[in-house]
Amino acid sequence: MRVLIDTHALIWCAVNDAKLSRKARSILSSFGTEVFVSAASAWEMTTKVRLGKLPGAEAFAAEFRSRIERLGFRELAIEVEHGQRAGLLPGEHRDPFDRMLIAQAQALNMPVVGKDEVFDHYRVRRIW
Repeated sequence: MRVLIDTHALIWCAVNDAKLSRKARSILSSFGTEVFVSAASAWEMTTKVRLGKLPGAEAFAAEFRSRIERLGFRELAIEVEHGQRAGLLPGEHRDPFDRMLIAQAQALNMPVVGKDEVFDHYRVRRIW
């Protein structure tokens, strides 16, 4: 199974936070699961650290690539098609990071591991 992990779920997984649901934890740790981390998550995390909205995540943001590699997760680049899809998504949801993850999940037909119910409005399968 291939999944795309949302930024908050990535952080909770990395620090073994109890906020990560049991189902999400099980899927992410399953031997047969390929977990992808979008470049949008790196952008989101570093932006929020810079703005002071993610206290305590400075080291993770600075070592983003090596941290996801240590977790055994794979990088997912942002393609032009993803940018087009994200820009064309209907609705009022304005979070550019969520819109990119939605677009990537749709384009690659991957479920998203994450708590945010906004994904449900865009016909993206969500695991939580």
